[in-house]
Amino acid sequence: MSGTDAFGRDLADFVRRVGELRAARALPPEERRDALDTALFELQHVAETLWPQYERLAARAPAGRPAERQESQLLKAVFQRLPLPVALVDGDTAVRRMNQAATVLTGVPAGYATGRPLAALLAPGDGAAFRSQVAAAARGEGGRSLSVRVRSRSEEPVRVTLAVLPLPGEPVPVVLVVFQPGTGAVEAPGAAVPGVPAGAVPGGHAEVLAGGAGAGAGGAAAGDLAGATARASALDVVDAVASALLRRPPGDAPGTLEAVARVLHGRFADWVLADLTPAGAADRAAPGPRRAVVLGPPGEEALTGELAAQEPTRCPLVAEAARSASATLQVRPEDPLALGTDAAGTAVLVRAGVGSLLCLPVLDRGGDPEGGPRTPRVLGVLTLLRVDARRPFSMAEAQAADAAARHTGLAMVRPG
Repeated sequence: MSGTDAFGRDLADFVRRVGELRAARALPPEERRDALDTALFELQHVAETLWPQYERLAARAPAGRPAERQESQLLKAVFQRLPLPVALVDGDTAVRRMNQAATVLTGVPAGYATGRPLAALLAPGDGAAFRSQVAAAARGEGGRSLSVRVRSRSEEPVRVTLAVLPLPGEPVPVVLVVFQPGTGAVEAPGAAVPGVPAGAVPGGHAEVLAGGAGAGAGGAAAGDLAGATARASALDVVDAVASALLRRPPGDAPGTLEAVARVLHGRFADWVLADLTPAGAADRAAPGPRRAVVLGPPGEEALTGELAAQEPTRCPLVAEAARSASATLQVRPEDPLALGTDAAGTAVLVRAGVGSLLCLPVLDRGGDPEGGPRTPRVLGVLTLLRVDARRPFSMAEAQAADAAARHTGLAMVRPG
């Protein structure tokens, strides 16, 4: 097994180095040549070292004892015929295996789902919370449970339980996902957050199962205290935003959005970017969103000016929020180009040292004049950034920020 272990370590190191090379896209153009040379060297390393090692290991791999093969087949049969929908995913929610009940629940064949993110099979808005909780479980932060809606039956919430599962022969642990249909109708106080489904975070927090089991009385008390503190802080933010909105005169949508941005800046986020869409701006003939407000930390005046002059359409995260009316919560964002680049071509997220972000559409949810439902209009987009040195946005804070964005949308459409 020593040869297998050495190969596994070499492969894990290679994967880690490739991940570092992906971040080279955020470097200025003049610094990318070294990264290209490094990428070519890594490809040569695969061709000349890793692949021959794999061929040697595959050639002498034992077929396994009959008893081991029989036990493996039995476990596979149990997994496939388990009446509960079950899936194995990695830290990015990519499906490794899915049983028959899960294919029935999702309406997607197991062969098609393998390798694709399980979060994509959930209802729009639930994927962000699911990804966040799967990533936390994969990091070893304990099992957890949340409610989600599956695309094929979005009207029926299902309860999902997550637990990390180390597998023999696997370089990294996988996350066991167990769906429990009919048990997901758990109410969460306050407004629902797109990307943080109703019931997913009771009291503003995911239910963390210590050691994979229910928490004891002491754990429950600590959780209640943390939850109460988070809810009090979130309520304070919502109250401050509501007070600012009540002081604004009606009929001034840009001024309303700016007032909310100034309330959230500093106390809630290090950076606040506010963009107005044609529906929310006075000039509705504008071709797309325009940057209205940029507020940054002291000493970052240069980047603040560059962001103020930036086209929101060059920020994939903002453009997607304006298009789909969906919110995004990211901790340690994987794509450094999610908010575009500065004048020198450096990724904004990298230059600002962003550790977590919230991107929230400001919506006009007004009903149809005849009483029927109407598709919400996106009036603007609020992008909130926290730097690495600050605690990341929590689920409770995301819920509070979404409530503030919803109140902002109501205030922006008040007639003058």
